[in-house]
Amino acid sequence: MKTAFFAATCAALLFVTSAIAQEMSEPQGAVVLTVTGNINRTNGDGAARFDLDMLRAVGETEVVTDTIWTTGDLVFTGVQLVDLLAYLGAGEGDLSARAINDYAVNVPVTDAVEGGPIIAYEVDGNTMSRREKGPLWLVYPYAASSDYRTEVIYARSIWQLDRMTIGE
Repeated sequence: MKTAFFAATCAALLFVTSAIAQEMSEPQGAVVLTVTGNINRTNGDGAARFDLDMLRAVGETEVVTDTIWTTGDLVFTGVQLVDLLAYLGAGEGDLSARAINDYAVNVPVTDAVEGGPIIAYEVDGNTMSRREKGPLWLVYPYAASSDYRTEVIYARSIWQLDRMTIGE
């Protein structure tokens, strides 16, 4: 009886563990974003590595806004931060975002709200080169609310983003 109970308990734990730690497919193109830390979905070594097509598949949205770094309204296309974190099963805490040149910012996970910041990979229909602040740029909908036009938010708007760590 104890052996059957133990076997059933182990099987249940294995099922729960596999459901929590979901595997992703491997990137087929160049990796543009690597996410580590408190996440439940990875594609190896505790990391979620995304190529551009994988980011698009999470969900694509547009934000039309001006910025303090550019001229006029631009159409940014990307994945909402809230959708990416939900896809990854991300936990609580801060999100440490790093750029190609190792510039880093901390972004509270609470910034990830519907209609909030996106991880943009296109501007006006074109992928962003490093020179154009790409490959990824954390863009808030600055024109949507004065809440997004503060020094704190501008400081979180990291460009040339290529890696994030959740909750560590």
